Amino acid sequence: MADSDWDTVTVLRKKPQKASQLKSEQAVNKARRTGAQVETSTKYGAASNKQHATTFNTAKLDRETEELKHNKVAPDVGRLIQQGRQNKGWTQKDLATRVNEKPQVIQEYEQGKAVPNQNIITKIEKAIGMRLRGKDKGQPLPAPGSKKK
Repeated sequence: MADSDWDTVTVLRKKPQKASQLKSEQAVNKARRTGAQVETSTKYGAASNKQHATTFNTAKLDRETEELKHNKVAPDVGRLIQQGRQNKGWTQKDLATRVNEKPQVIQEYEQGKAVPNQNIITKIEKAIGMRLRGKDKGQPLPAPGSKKK
């Protein structure tokens, strides 16, 4: 027993990386440097907090020439929104709050710069109580529950 070597040996081990650490930019760069395979994919609509998706075919628009443009809100519709809002004594922010949109959206509609979204126009019509589409633009909306003749 005298010729046995009983010295203490210390073994150091790294903790295995967690899944979240494997996905970090630092880990991905390290894998690229060592030549390991790295698979990256972007999820559709990731990191976007958009309430309303565009209803237009934007790819078709991109393929076309510079002459093709999206339709914008007609100037008379913008003026009607502004009149209806002012008749109620509301600011753009007040109207935006009532229709669950940003004040910038209301501003763009009033200036005629917005791409028309029928959902937003419907909400604005209900809020200000005035028709903004069709042949009877500017007319008050019929009371809920009443029928057309």
